[in-house]
Amino acid sequence: SSNVWTADMLTKVMAYFHAQEVMFTLSSLQMSIKSYLKNLLYQPRQLLSEFQQLDQQQFQTAMKYLFNSRKDRLEMGNISLDWDKTRERIFQSPGVNRTLFLVTLDKCFLALSVLDCVDILSQVLRVSAVNYLQPDVIGSLPNVLQEDAFRNLSTVFKDLYDKTSAKTQRALYGWMKQILKKSCNMSEFNESTSWVSAENLWILGRYMVHLPLEEIMKISLNEIRLFISYDNATKQLDTVYGITPELAQAFLERINSSGFDMRNTSTIYRQDSFSFSFMAVLGLLVCFYDDMEQMDAAVARALLHQMIKCNQLRGFQAEVQKLKSQLLNIAMQNQTLNDILGSLSDAVVGLTSSQLESLSPDAVHNAIATLNQVSGWAKSQVMILSSKYLSYEKVLSFYTVSQMGALVTGISTQSFYSMNPKDLSQIIQGTTPQYLSALSPAQQQGILRKIAASGDFSSSVKDIQGAFFKEISLSDLWKQTGYNSSMMKEKELRRSQALCLYELLSKKYYPVDLLSTGQLVKGVTCQLIESMGTDFFLNTFKFFEKNLHLLSPYQVNCLAWKFWKVSNASIPPFLLSVLPIEYLEYVSGPLCVPFIESLGKTEMDLLNPSLHKKNAVLQKVQECLNGSIADEYDVDLLGNLICHLPPAFLRGRMSLKAMATALHQFKLCQQLSHEQKTEIKYKLLELYGSPNNWTAETTLDVGPFIALMSKGELNVLAEKFPDIILQIAKTIGPISSAEELLSTVFESISNASANIESSLSRPDCLGTRAPSSDEIIKLAEANVFWSVQELKCMDAGTFDKNVELLGTVSGFNSSQLIALKEKAKQVWGSLPDWKSYHIVSLGRIALALTEHEIEELDLHSIDTISVLSQQTEWTLTQARSILQGFLEDSGQTISTLKSFDLVGLGAILCALNSTEIMSIRTAEFSAAVARIGLLFCSTPVLRQFKKMAESVFSTATSWNGSILQEIGTIAGGLNEDELKALDKNLMPYFQPIAIRRIPPEIFQTLSPEQIANLGPENAAMVTRLQREHLNASQLQSLQLALDGARTSTPETQTSASTTQAVETPAPSAPCLSGLGIWLCAVFSLHLPF
Repeated sequence: SSNVWTADMLTKVMAYFHAQEVMFTLSSLQMSIKSYLKNLLYQPRQLLSEFQQLDQQQFQTAMKYLFNSRKDRLEMGNISLDWDKTRERIFQSPGVNRTLFLVTLDKCFLALSVLDCVDILSQVLRVSAVNYLQPDVIGSLPNVLQEDAFRNLSTVFKDLYDKTSAKTQRALYGWMKQILKKSCNMSEFNESTSWVSAENLWILGRYMVHLPLEEIMKISLNEIRLFISYDNATKQLDTVYGITPELAQAFLERINSSGFDMRNTSTIYRQDSFSFSFMAVLGLLVCFYDDMEQMDAAVARALLHQMIKCNQLRGFQAEVQKLKSQLLNIAMQNQTLNDILGSLSDAVVGLTSSQLESLSPDAVHNAIATLNQVSGWAKSQVMILSSKYLSYEKVLSFYTVSQMGALVTGISTQSFYSMNPKDLSQIIQGTTPQYLSALSPAQQQGILRKIAASGDFSSSVKDIQGAFFKEISLSDLWKQTGYNSSMMKEKELRRSQALCLYELLSKKYYPVDLLSTGQLVKGVTCQLIESMGTDFFLNTFKFFEKNLHLLSPYQVNCLAWKFWKVSNASIPPFLLSVLPIEYLEYVSGPLCVPFIESLGKTEMDLLNPSLHKKNAVLQKVQECLNGSIADEYDVDLLGNLICHLPPAFLRGRMSLKAMATALHQFKLCQQLSHEQKTEIKYKLLELYGSPNNWTAETTLDVGPFIALMSKGELNVLAEKFPDIILQIAKTIGPISSAEELLSTVFESISNASANIESSLSRPDCLGTRAPSSDEIIKLAEANVFWSVQELKCMDAGTFDKNVELLGTVSGFNSSQLIALKEKAKQVWGSLPDWKSYHIVSLGRIALALTEHEIEELDLHSIDTISVLSQQTEWTLTQARSILQGFLEDSGQTISTLKSFDLVGLGAILCALNSTEIMSIRTAEFSAAVARIGLLFCSTPVLRQFKKMAESVFSTATSWNGSILQEIGTIAGGLNEDELKALDKNLMPYFQPIAIRRIPPEIFQTLSPEQIANLGPENAAMVTRLQREHLNASQLQSLQLALDGARTSTPETQTSASTTQAVETPAPSAPCLSGLGIWLCAVFSLHLPF
């Protein structure tokens, strides 16, 4: 054949077809090729089979075109294909990527240069290494490779380490070991020495954590010494996040024995064979360094400096903290804490509040360069250190704040509010975003209120970036001018802000300018979408598709109807799931794969908030899959959809082959039901057998699903792999979801702690085990299993050190909380003596305070209240006490409260009476209204807030969509007449949380038209009680809203029954029903590159 497609060549092709009595025109030939390529995308198994039938030359050409071609169009004589676009689609299809991966493994190393194949593998693997690199596939990797190719491929695997399962990591280690052992000159190695040379250790990289203990102990000391001297050894040892204490100590022992050469180090100090400069080389191994004998304070400080990276380890944090604590004690020998504060690195996080309280402001100031970089501070620690630092600095300026780093969150709201507005504007522009976003809503409000009051707000608005912008109130936005579309690109917007700003900016800018900003798509109304011209809509749809996660289900529904109206033949398949259920009938045959694929890449709840609708879509998905998940290709196709499949389908219709691939996907699911988890458990038992026989890797891969196992099975796993079980339990969440697992962890740790600590100062504690710091840190949520008596017997120092952690345990009952509260009194003294940082550190323990105890506390600071208000379980009387305490101690009345006070009070505001609410100043309420609209207060309170909202936004009957969005739950306080008077087009702009706050007897006054216009998300929020109050006509309207039925005027209505058929991929010509002929045609002619 010729090397180039020519018109003459095409004539010959046409003549061939005509001779076969197949009539073809040039355009039908072009359509057929396009259709063929499209079909390939949707039939990855077929594609695999076709690829496997290509000869070597054809395969080479195919790979060159896919991976090396610089061409953006494929010219075949008069036929031109958009190759760039085709290739982009190929790489976006998970199934096709799997095929390319498998075919590369199967054929590439025989057909192309090894280095080219390694390059192709790395490109394909970066798409989804977890799913493709299963342990059984590792067996297909070539076991003989030239050195360069092996190094390149092992580098790819090292880069993908975190993206692969534990079993795959172990299998890849086995593959690397096999090749490395072959490459060794085994005459130099015998039974007593290891194949692990310095170079092999470097090649293994992170896979070195899979070396057995006995292999490490056999590594030649010369090779260890050589490895440590490599420039990049430290970089490698910094990434061994999965190392265990046993392995780390084995490596340390070999390194120690190797007598590391220190002649070139500037530090002469020597302890055994360790020196300061040497510690820097150890990477994460330092986290397990345990030779404390005769260590001097300078070495301890050097070690602590290196241990700042230990928080990256997978687990073993309790051991690390214990080691830091021991080093801290050594580092402080013959020194005061004030003298050495700056040289303790992040071990300062282990200091108790009383130790921090003893520091001088001068010491904190001198150590600020260290303190501002430390992460992991507790809120109470930050409060103490910030106040020390600021008491040294005296004046709070931009410079002062810029020096504080992570400690900036400890600056009080009042201090921010008393700053110079220009300094505050600089803070907003110049502070690291992560620190700004860590400020509480009250602190952010304090900063914004001061800038807004300064008259310089307009110039500052454009500089407020990210999530901070969301705190600006609607009324403040209205007052400003000078907005432009480009300044919106760096900001996060609330929906109310987006609605307001889109309307404002649309007077000056083209829609494309606004839609391309991203966040402003939140402000596009259905009326706007409906008024778009056909071409304009089709051209700008990409902006909506790219920002789907920012849209509401109502907006997605409007987009679907618009697309159906203007171009139902090319509607993206996932939008069919948003339309009423009968539109799913259009999904069949060739549309099935694109339908499932697009749904799998989207968040199901965004498309279908209603359960009934979701079930109908899932039924269609099951039909499209021919009633089963046969293999890994189906798992690839399903994507996120796998999280929503019904339990019965998982039980009976999912093959074990598919399950092995699906496990990773299941672990990413946010809200699996108990029934789904149960079916997954049975599949796992079928796949891996009894947990009694599981390996460490299987246990790690099963991960959170071990919580479903029986108590007996958990006991076996906890005995075999205590560290892994502990690691998994830390990620598991509240006790309700994993009681058996957490109790197993508790028993395992209790049994491991043989020494019974008992407080001799209390006779009633004799023989009672007291919780230790080490146990409390390890247990996390499992601390819930301590008895009241054991908590009472806790040592004062242990309580002081761990109070914040204990305050986060969500499962403690009231008796346990009372015991911990009494312990706090015992440790910190009487209630009036408690400082703000004490109160803040209590977390849930504060719920045990009685009204009288709350009255005794010093509650003058809104920052203290802001932390207390985050607890959701206060009784009304407790909340009243907190409110009264704040007003009395801060010397305020309701009428003097600022907006940041209102924001800080949070849920405590629900305890206000009607007179108090009406005495809030309008301007302050206006600035805080969006935050108040997030509260779940009682109906009488919401009604009073609604009256306040009217004083800001005028009467309720005049409100628009952005106001309804802004006020949130306050809209639940509207009365019958106000609700009835609202335009039906405003119904989707209620926040979903507001719908549930409308009392059923008022909700029933909505007209059928209003209910039909609620939109899918709001309709899904209607409660059972609200539904029971509706008549037949209203219920019918509610069903329309849930279904996503069109509610606009009849002339724009397009009936499902009168539409043209949805486009399906064009059929191939009769002789081309097999795909193979075109694969050969496209790739057998070696096209020039």
